[in-house]
Amino acid sequence: MQEKGTISIHTENIFPIIKKFLYSDHEIFLRELVSNAVDATQKIKRLSSLGKYQGELGNLMVEVAFDENKKTLTISDRGIGMTAEEIKKYINQIAFSGATEFVEKFKDAKDANELIGKFGLGFYSAFMVADKVEIKTLSYQEGSEPARWICDGSTEFEITEGSRTERGTDIILYINQDSEEFLSKFKLQEILDKYCKFLPVPIKLGTKTEEIPAGEDEEGKPKYDSVEVDNIINNTNPIWTKSPADLKDEDYLAFYKELYPFSEDPLFWIHLNVDYPFNLTGVLYFPKVKNDFELQRNKIKLFSRQVFITDEVKDIVPEFLMLLHGVIDSPDIPLNVSRSFLQADSNVKKINNYITKKVADKLAELFKKDRKSFEEKWQDIGLFVKYGIISEDKFYDKAKEFALLTNTSKQHFTLEEYKDKVKDHQTDKDGTLVYLYTTDAAKQDAFIQSAHKKDYDVLLMDSPIDNHFISHLEQKLEKTSLKRVDSDVIDKLIRKDDNPAHALTEEQTEKVKTIFEKAIQKPNMKVEIESLNPDELPVSVTMDEFMRRMKDMAQMGGGMSFYGAFPENYKVAVNGNHPLINKILQAEGEETQSQLAKQAFDLALLSQGMLTGAELTAFVKRSVELI
Repeated sequence: MQEKGTISIHTENIFPIIKKFLYSDHEIFLRELVSNAVDATQKIKRLSSLGKYQGELGNLMVEVAFDENKKTLTISDRGIGMTAEEIKKYINQIAFSGATEFVEKFKDAKDANELIGKFGLGFYSAFMVADKVEIKTLSYQEGSEPARWICDGSTEFEITEGSRTERGTDIILYINQDSEEFLSKFKLQEILDKYCKFLPVPIKLGTKTEEIPAGEDEEGKPKYDSVEVDNIINNTNPIWTKSPADLKDEDYLAFYKELYPFSEDPLFWIHLNVDYPFNLTGVLYFPKVKNDFELQRNKIKLFSRQVFITDEVKDIVPEFLMLLHGVIDSPDIPLNVSRSFLQADSNVKKINNYITKKVADKLAELFKKDRKSFEEKWQDIGLFVKYGIISEDKFYDKAKEFALLTNTSKQHFTLEEYKDKVKDHQTDKDGTLVYLYTTDAAKQDAFIQSAHKKDYDVLLMDSPIDNHFISHLEQKLEKTSLKRVDSDVIDKLIRKDDNPAHALTEEQTEKVKTIFEKAIQKPNMKVEIESLNPDELPVSVTMDEFMRRMKDMAQMGGGMSFYGAFPENYKVAVNGNHPLINKILQAEGEETQSQLAKQAFDLALLSQGMLTGAELTAFVKRSVELI
């Protein structure tokens, strides 16, 4: 039997396109060929279980072997095999009905996955790395003859009688000069670890030998025999394929270590298992992230029937859960998936919504079951929850029951509990509830102490996304405003009707203002004389809440970079009721008045960490002189 032929009358330009396709994507040829071998193996198991194949199954595994001298890479299976007719059907007559359109559309394409997936080209991805591909196969069907197919990357092929004696298929790739890296055990191991680590059929990479004791030689020295042992590289039964009822905490933790060998143990995990209206299994872990916001992304691996597809799961997993770790497996997502597919597929949106709901339900359950433990983990969990509240309204509706606010005493409150705690003290004269917060408790300590003197509570808001979270809370909470504790003097942060009387006359007020303006001489520092309690600081330097938020947004790259060019405008609040201000007024000579005013101003800067360089040196020198 010998037959020659042409694969398709319109495919002259297809092989060059496959061959040149994204060099970085060349490695997916191995994923495609091993996946095909696994499919063939699972089919024979299925036929055997249905009684449609009576023969011995034997040792079912997929072997990947390479020969550096012959420059070949061979993928072998003991699956269903193919007859010569099936080779013609599946290998030669691939669905190229629109071959001309295909060439036009994909000659400038950017996505090798899209090319391979759309046109059933899994097998043909071999030509990205091979000058010639050979198939040796024997079908499981009784009385089948072995067949051999060979093609050199042109559109010409040849089918002859084969020599294979066992059921199954060998795909032999004659690796081209540019792709010899794929003849390295290290490289092959790396690709198989990436794409095939959890395939359901054992995969063996070459063979390795081990020395085993074999008695002693004539001189009484130990003798060893070399034996070949299987080098199985995959875990065929990962935990997401099992029932949660059959798993213990140790199983989940061991699997986490398998995925991320050098990571700390996760806080907890969620086992996903749904079969309607789509199929999805997986395990998502909550890692310890604290404020390390960017480094942890892209740690969720997407699989399709245990074949790795990608770790860029942006459209499948809600944006705010991109910091989670773990695996998702859905046969409803095709193996050769492109970004455009993910964005357009209706199942993907359903999966996204399901994951959001599942995570919210798990967090609510943990909160109700053991609040103390939940609070202890809040520093880690809080980032997810706040991110979710900002980005998903559906998540907020559930999260408002377990989202926590933490104050400077490290006490935790739900949104409703905190409202009840502060409403009596922190409602201003217009009926607006004011939440005070700090982004740096050490730096803003003087302002926090002023708030505490009035029995006001101060929240800690020091995570990377709290700026956005604060704005979002103001939109969600009725008649509630959030103000940073150093954005004004305390009496103006929460305006009441009982402000202290002004101790200075109008003339004295103007004089104090002039003294301070001359002493400071900074165009971005606006002096205002305030009527405050005498035990408050003589001078405070504050930045308006709105302007500071804009500045913070700009620094975070929140799409408001034009604010970055704004000067930093501050208010210098001089407490007209403080004894020091009276002392400055009564001091002899403008020079002394100016020195005292500058000293009081520098103390205010110092308390905010804003006094540096030459100004700090001058302050220290002046302090020594005044002493």
